[in-house]
Amino acid sequence: MNPSPRQGHDARPYHHGDLRNALIEAGLRLLEARPPDGTQDDLGLREVAREVGVSATAIYRHFPDKHALKAALAAEGLARLARRQQQASKQAGRGAAGFLASGLSYVHFAAEHPMLFRLMFSHAQPDDLLDASPDKVSAAMRGLREDIAELMPPGWTAAQRKAAALHAWALVHGLALLVLDRQIPADWTLIEQVLAAFGSGAKPP
Repeated sequence: MNPSPRQGHDARPYHHGDLRNALIEAGLRLLEARPPDGTQDDLGLREVAREVGVSATAIYRHFPDKHALKAALAAEGLARLARRQQQASKQAGRGAAGFLASGLSYVHFAAEHPMLFRLMFSHAQPDDLLDASPDKVSAAMRGLREDIAELMPPGWTAAQRKAAALHAWALVHGLALLVLDRQIPADWTLIEQVLAAFGSGAKPP
């Protein structure tokens, strides 16, 4: 467990007019300071306000309740996951190698940010992520759908592409949860082999 950023010094300053982002950053820091097997339920508005050094009244102007704050933290977590995956894919050269690197980075992200990862999928905006329009899903889901469209054979139907996207997402998400729940060790060589097997063996359902 890492010590809280507030220990030993005052709350971090924020730029005038950017309180909302400062509150989100504070919430993320507080999540990171919690033990991996802890709970996010006790993360409250007053705690986040104290972390930034503002009154509870100030935070209510941006987040009317705890659920709104956690939804914002979840959205930021999904955005960071997307950037991480995009960077991994780019460094691997895109294509099939990039798709594998993107999936591996998903599991790595979960292992490195367990509290945030769980929050991301317990407080994200509910929707049918495989059918919703691109502007209504996270960048991470848009990236998955775009990769599937690029990598799968051109003759695949929309239903086959949807099934492939769900297969890929279920695989990396399942591996991530197995690691977080300590059902399997974080054996990155084995996890990469599992993901590579999906990429090489994918066929139209």
